[in-house]
Amino acid sequence: MQVTEVKDIGKLSICITFSDNTTQCIDVGDFIRRHPHPQYNKYLEQRNFRKFEIVNGNIVWGKNWDLIFPLEQLHSGKLI
Repeated sequence: MQVTEVKDIGKLSICITFSDNTTQCIDVGDFIRRHPHPQYNKYLEQRNFRKFEIVNGNIVWGKNWDLIFPLEQLHSGKLI
């Protein structure tokens, strides 16, 4: 399974479409606020948050993949 499309829907949330045609909308900002870390906190700013990319079938933020989530969590719609 892979991420095939990601849309920024505002307020630090994204809608993700997977290769099995499942779609999940997730509030990533909620995860960042619950797990504060200097590496993540910059993505609380919308201008930084929107700079995600799809790489190797997953969503990543930052040149060094500062923020990445397991595909299983993204697919379930629940970031732990």
